[in-house]
Amino acid sequence: MTGSNIIDLTPEMLAAAAESKAWPFEEAKKVIARYKGKDFPETVLFETGYGPSGLPHIGTFGEVARTTMVRHAFRVLTQDKIKTKLLCFSDDMDGMRKIPESMPDRAALEPYLHMPLTSVPNPFGGDYASFADHNNAMLCRFLDTFGFDYEFASATQYYKAGRFDEVLRRAAERYDEIMGVMLPTLGPERQATYSPFLPISPKSGRVLYVPMINVDAKAGTVTFDDEGTETTLPVTSGHVKLQWKPDFGMRWAALGVDFEMFGKDHQTNAVIYDRICNILGGRAPEHFVYELFLDEEGQKISKSKGNGLTIDEWLTYAPTESLGLYMYQRPRQAKKLYFDVIPKAVDEYYAFLGAYPRQDWKERLGNPVWHMHDGNPPAIDLPVPFALLLNLVSASNAHDKAVLWGFISRHAPGVTPKTHPELDRLTGYAIRYFDDFVKPTKVYRAADEVEREALAKLSDALGALPQGADGEAIQNAALNVARKIERYQDHSKQSPEGGPGVSVAFFQMIYQVLIGQERGPRFGSFAALYGIAETRALIERALAGQLAA
Repeated sequence: MTGSNIIDLTPEMLAAAAESKAWPFEEAKKVIARYKGKDFPETVLFETGYGPSGLPHIGTFGEVARTTMVRHAFRVLTQDKIKTKLLCFSDDMDGMRKIPESMPDRAALEPYLHMPLTSVPNPFGGDYASFADHNNAMLCRFLDTFGFDYEFASATQYYKAGRFDEVLRRAAERYDEIMGVMLPTLGPERQATYSPFLPISPKSGRVLYVPMINVDAKAGTVTFDDEGTETTLPVTSGHVKLQWKPDFGMRWAALGVDFEMFGKDHQTNAVIYDRICNILGGRAPEHFVYELFLDEEGQKISKSKGNGLTIDEWLTYAPTESLGLYMYQRPRQAKKLYFDVIPKAVDEYYAFLGAYPRQDWKERLGNPVWHMHDGNPPAIDLPVPFALLLNLVSASNAHDKAVLWGFISRHAPGVTPKTHPELDRLTGYAIRYFDDFVKPTKVYRAADEVEREALAKLSDALGALPQGADGEAIQNAALNVARKIERYQDHSKQSPEGGPGVSVAFFQMIYQVLIGQERGPRFGSFAALYGIAETRALIERALAGQLAA
């Protein structure tokens, strides 16, 4: 996901890209249409915004990952002839309106409320000068581990270095026009005190939300009441900042941003950002509005609340690529972001990766892995899915990878940690995920009389299979047992012999009684990996009452 690699452009791929309906291509085509009939600028600028009021979360990463995908699609569609840049912009000059709940010493930060985040001391320790510097570093650290090609930008540095001065003077000149956009969006009480300019108090260092006594467009200054003292400051060089809505439009105008995506919570304000950008002499960028991420309770994830998953939490239990896939899929659909989604994301990633070599270019450009890997997905053979590894850990009570590899190597001769390093990586993730999330929730239940008889017959059927029977043979043996038991017959289905099919309740019972879980992967695949003898021993322990005890 670097966005800067050399792209191998073939005629077949270019033809497919021109017709592709994958969402990154659709967004890239909007950026191209933006310059129809005119020359592209020297650099087409893609931007993402970040508010360092809390530690970076997965939503922040998702914005960068998705924007990188659009940037790569743009490069393909323009045959990589146009220079591009991704700017990750941190709004670190914002005042600290409240102290995040996750802070280690909240009381110590209270004297710094409403100061710019780059003026708030760093509560986490280390060499970072401020709260914002620490959080910015955490964001860059993570983006660097993914190999993103980006340029980091600090609002504080841009304001103080004069990068925005020209447009800020223009904002003073066009103050009344900006107020004309903003005031109708506010209630009567807020209208009475509103100003798009937020001075940084020379007395307290706080970001002041106060009305302007005077705005001198010619001098480029604002005058206001600073705790009883009438004070005049230049609008340049970091003495003031803009309210967040005007700030969006100002930044777009000052930097010439061509594309920026943001969450649905910004959607109603997008027209405001655009109008202010236009007032300040810029052209609003192309937008992409994505749905928000939700926690397990269906609430929006928030940096200040610390709910939902953090970046590091996801990567403790799954490879980075699974997170990239989760960001690619259905960006306009709200998705819950909690630990239960991880195993599915892992297996879906490797399924897409396995399908890629067999696909034509049209299918490839609709395959998430093409967008995730800048058009060059790795070739990885994964003989055991992640969900199956989790159940193997559960059945074997494995606490280290060596135990799992004993089962894997016996099931697939020649497959070792050295020959399949990706699978070895997944075994570590599976053990950690099982220990932290599956094991504490495991509840074995005792089998009733019908279930005991079914399990005994299943064990006998497994014992009658030839040495080395594969997963398909094991699955068929299990189905043949269930078809003869009335409880597990499904008369809406038909067996190969014309009788009733098998209800999913049969396999649910197996996992509830033998594994202590509500569901699992295909039974035949599990038993082939775990071993027929081991599976029969597990059944024997269940029937002896040793699992549910």
